[in-house]
Amino acid sequence: MKKSDIGLIGLAVMGENLVMNMESHGFTVSVFNRTTEKVKNFVEGRAKGKNIVGTYSLEELVSTLEKPRRVMMMIKAGQAVDDMIEKLLPLLDDGDIIIDGGNSHFPDTARRTAYVESKGKLYIGTGVSGGEEGALKGPSLMPGGSPAAWPHVKPILQAICAKVEDGSPCCDWVGENGAGHFVKMVHNGIEYGDMQLICEAYQFMKDFLGMTADEMHDVFAEWNRGELDSYLIEITTNILAHKDEDGEPLVDKILDTAGQKGTGKWTGIAALDEGVPLTLITEAVFARCLSAMKDERVKASGILGGKIQTSNLDGETKKKAIEQLRQALLASKIISYAQGYTLMRSAAKTYGWNLNYGGIALMWRGGCIIRSVFLGKIKEAYDKNPDLENLLLDPYFCEKIKSLVPAWRAVVAGAVEAGVPVPAFSAALSYYDGLRCGRLPQNLLQAQRDYFGAHTYERVDAPRGQFFHTNWTGEGGNTAATQYTV
Repeated sequence: MKKSDIGLIGLAVMGENLVMNMESHGFTVSVFNRTTEKVKNFVEGRAKGKNIVGTYSLEELVSTLEKPRRVMMMIKAGQAVDDMIEKLLPLLDDGDIIIDGGNSHFPDTARRTAYVESKGKLYIGTGVSGGEEGALKGPSLMPGGSPAAWPHVKPILQAICAKVEDGSPCCDWVGENGAGHFVKMVHNGIEYGDMQLICEAYQFMKDFLGMTADEMHDVFAEWNRGELDSYLIEITTNILAHKDEDGEPLVDKILDTAGQKGTGKWTGIAALDEGVPLTLITEAVFARCLSAMKDERVKASGILGGKIQTSNLDGETKKKAIEQLRQALLASKIISYAQGYTLMRSAAKTYGWNLNYGGIALMWRGGCIIRSVFLGKIKEAYDKNPDLENLLLDPYFCEKIKSLVPAWRAVVAGAVEAGVPVPAFSAALSYYDGLRCGRLPQNLLQAQRDYFGAHTYERVDAPRGQFFHTNWTGEGGNTAATQYTV
């Protein structure tokens, strides 16, 4: 009997769809699920007549696989992954490969890679993006871990992933240990930012410009035919057109409290650890936190006054405001990617990863939630200059964002005056202004630190790395604190 090319553990929606995807590309797949009833239902239902082998124990799963064995886990991140690794290791031979396709935290993947390698096996932690549709029709895949494992999984992963126009696969090797899951984490952070920016544009149109869901649908549909063409703009267009059973827009009946799985929070924490100003994405995370405080917000709106000032713009002026909003959204989106890439560059230095930044943009071009035409320009920027410090310093993005600034400022100013909350738009603009400011006011901050804690400061008229302390009060003495930066 022919052995299976790969085994997959975890038959929830993503796992099932990945199995169907693999089988449709000519691979034979063995499947296992902790609740074995799911295996039976799957092989007798959706998988019937296909090259999919149902197994009812881990021992049976492993016994059906071609060597080197490839076992992919699509299970809940956290302890469940560690537990499954412990069960698999005694059943595998040296050189066999365990693949984690869940949303694991990158330090866990780094730890697991080292542990599995110490047992003579190989490990891959791969980001999988695209949701259930992507899993079935072609996701974006971001594999990292044991480099020796890549040649053995590359044919399968590159066959099942999404492809861009020229046929290039949206999957390539990212780097050692936790690199794949780190890049997926940043992808999810950018996704948080993109979604929040779209929501702010929606509220600006709805509450300030007084537009209906149908009118906003038309605007987003138009935007999706231009520079903002992307999966998230596309689904927003569809959502705004969707009517409830009574004919009213369904979106208006959905409670305004957002959930989150934690990947955006991890991105913000990683940025704080790296000392990278990931302001837009962290504001997007905090916006979800604020939305969850529904009862408190309703109470505050009654006490503080929650009315947003509606504009009374005529047709042409409203049209101009919508175009300014489009430009502000594009500018803020550029900032989101610039910040995400800066975080990846910093982490690559910290962890010794050799990340291919243009390749990452290509991986995100298709299949994933943040896929957009915009990513082609990012790939071009990093192909031209792989050492690009900040996306905004690329000639194309530099000129593009400069052209968008007047509209961007007008939207943020208009929102602030009307009382429309725009935390992501305004954080993005503040970052842009801070980045292009050759002298920030932190000279005063450093003086304050030296005044109360003798933390010392550098001088503009002395070489970098030379530190000074002033006895500001005449009573503090000349002893300075030890220099260190967290």
